[in-house]
Amino acid sequence: MPQFAANLTMLFTETPFLDRFEKAHKSGFKAVEFLFPYPFAASEIKNKLDQHGLKLVLHNLPAGDWDAGERGIACHPDRVAEFREGVTKAIEYAKVLGVPQLNCLAGKAPAGVDSKLLHDTFVSNLKYASAELKKANLRLLIEPINTFDIPGFFLSTTQQALDILKEVAADNLFVQYDIYHAQRMEGELCNTMEKNLAKIGHIQLADNPGRNEPGTGEINYVHLFKFLDRIGYSGWIGCEYKPATTTEAGLGWIQKLNS
Repeated sequence: MPQFAANLTMLFTETPFLDRFEKAHKSGFKAVEFLFPYPFAASEIKNKLDQHGLKLVLHNLPAGDWDAGERGIACHPDRVAEFREGVTKAIEYAKVLGVPQLNCLAGKAPAGVDSKLLHDTFVSNLKYASAELKKANLRLLIEPINTFDIPGFFLSTTQQALDILKEVAADNLFVQYDIYHAQRMEGELCNTMEKNLAKIGHIQLADNPGRNEPGTGEINYVHLFKFLDRIGYSGWIGCEYKPATTTEAGLGWIQKLNS
């Protein structure tokens, strides 16, 4: 059976962020992930992890002004210095929090900028980030995101991500495979994961349509979980979905798996 991590940015939002660690623990989760730790002191989050016996499996590099609609800056040619500052900050947090890997969001393509320049900037930033993270014994991830939810997102398919991995040529750079985003963009979930398992560092889930919990949409998650066991995926699966009602009311899918 796969190991599931509660995404505290998406789950238990009925309570303030620092209270969600207790909620995750009481709901049976052994691990958590979230988008960004930076609004809080690393020590505050570390205390919550320790208090509730939780492992942190993932968070993102700084991604620009999220509240203003930015979704990453790694492909932005005019923000390389800001990106590098974010890498330094993320590593500082990672050292305190014990997280083994960080996700880099490519960002939305700025209007009027040549696509080759965006690509070259992204690759250059990944070469820098992967080298810095390797010094800290950390893995770097890149995540294809569907362009229905985020129009203009620069990295949107698995093959594009794999091609970039090859170009960067860093042994600590992997794909973060989000099943929801992949279903919206390309389907072929099982074949894609099996074919590229060695390059997948982390998996996330949500059902489609709606991005709600497994069992609410078209994706056969019972089959997928058994399939991931069969092909030998040993990492965590982040529960990055929007509960259809409340978080606790929507956790029946995990309870059924464990029954």
